[in-house]
Amino acid sequence: MPYVDGFVAPVPTANKEAYRKHASEAGLIFKEYGALSFVECWGDDVPEGEVTSFPMAVKCKEDETVIFSWITWPSRAVRDAGMAKVMADPRLQPDVNPMPFDGKRMIFGGFEAVVEL
Repeated sequence: MPYVDGFVAPVPTANKEAYRKHASEAGLIFKEYGALSFVECWGDDVPEGEVTSFPMAVKCKEDETVIFSWITWPSRAVRDAGMAKVMADPRLQPDVNPMPFDGKRMIFGGFEAVVEL
């Protein structure tokens, strides 16, 4: 089963197109380094919770939209090697391709798939 990296972040709503462009460019680089798939989703029906929610988790502001994304890899080993290459790739350095959102509020993690239907 694949290994999955998951991400949730707040993006200024006005930056939707800049975010889409940034993610499209980054996705090609992730795939170049071994990712099987790269999916970016723009929040459309993301309710504010009372105890917890996606917006609360990333401290989403009124002028921001929550994104949810994931990258699938063949294995954790491929992910670890690929992610190291992605992070070192000059095409994704902040001075060349700055993130159009506050990365400090991004939630991310790696997950071992346990069910895939």
